[in-house]
Amino acid sequence: MKIFGAIIILLTTTWVGFEFAKRLSDRPRQIRQLKVAIQSLEAEILYGLTPLAEASRNLAKQMPKPISYFFEHFSYRLVNKEETAHQAWEKSLDETWSHTALLQNEREVMSQFGATLGQQDREQQQKQIKLTLSHLQREEGEARDQQIRYERMIKSLGFLTGLLIIVLMM
Repeated sequence: MKIFGAIIILLTTTWVGFEFAKRLSDRPRQIRQLKVAIQSLEAEILYGLTPLAEASRNLAKQMPKPISYFFEHFSYRLVNKEETAHQAWEKSLDETWSHTALLQNEREVMSQFGATLGQQDREQQQKQIKLTLSHLQREEGEARDQQIRYERMIKSLGFLTGLLIIVLMM
């Protein structure tokens, strides 16, 4: 019975370590996806002259989850709710952010971008998009550094924590 319990503890702590490591590896990928989404939004709005709700709906279809959830919610709020683009953007961030591996830094960048969305002329909007992309590029670099530095350690830490608990219980 003790061996069975020890195996369960070891498997559980190892799984937790791998889950934390997965969030570290998901973050740079999701930031890249956000950058692609912002660039696509730029193309649809500035060059295709597509309305914001329709452009967001198109992005939701193109992007992988969980980034697509955000644009789905944003498009829905623009069409079905009586909200400004900024309000719809913020509420969509609130509703979907917990489904991502992204941190508060990325949320701030997205929030700042949403505050200017649809508020400026084409040239200013394009400058804001470039600024947002450069911030996301910096965050992606930091996320990759953290992944390289900590991913393997967290996986090992999960396993070793399980071993420690087992040793302490015996």
